[in-house]
Amino acid sequence: MRIVIAGGHGQIAMRLERLLTARGDEVAGIIRRPEQAGDLLAAGAEPVVCDLESASVEDVAKYLESADAAVFAAGAGPGSGVERKQTVDYAAAALFADAAERAGVRRYVIVSSMGADREPPPGTDPGFAAYLRAKGAADDDVRAREGLDWTVLRPGRLTDDPGTGLVNLAEHTGRSEVTRDDVAVVLAALLDEPRTARRTLELVNGPTPAADAVRAIVEQG
Repeated sequence: MRIVIAGGHGQIAMRLERLLTARGDEVAGIIRRPEQAGDLLAAGAEPVVCDLESASVEDVAKYLESADAAVFAAGAGPGSGVERKQTVDYAAAALFADAAERAGVRRYVIVSSMGADREPPPGTDPGFAAYLRAKGAADDDVRAREGLDWTVLRPGRLTDDPGTGLVNLAEHTGRSEVTRDDVAVVLAALLDEPRTARRTLELVNGPTPAADAVRAIVEQG
């Protein structure tokens, strides 16, 4: 399977690239800066230099040709301003979805955030509130598309603890933490299971092996 990952140098994306290449998938990661290429090569992925904030749909679509799936795991990052939340977390996700449709790639998985489905509560940090609104707008954009077999994954608070392989994956999990390692494991499992298309799922660490958790989502229908 050939998979193209937007935000290829991000912490979750790098973990996912290593997982996918280790099992034999062909992986390309879209990065903004050429100096990031070495890390992707070390992970076994093909680096593709393309700035999603300035690229055209046609620019991005050519990188998605012959891909079996697209994963949007890009983000402006915690140190960015409100404007870049809009241009990366929302607009780049929509652009990547446009490009996937243009290239004929139906399977599209987007990494969102828990809390993106509602207005941030009063007192929320303005930058984080802008991030949640941008993620929610991106989710809505993707879910409105008939040309994509999309899955929206909304992790809880991310940690850098070692992965456990044990998660709680459901439409609503309640707020908690999840390791970046385990987000990557679940993303890989979702890519393997097309019957999770058109589902919006929350993810936190829990009691269930990741593969079993994805299987349970399918069985629930």
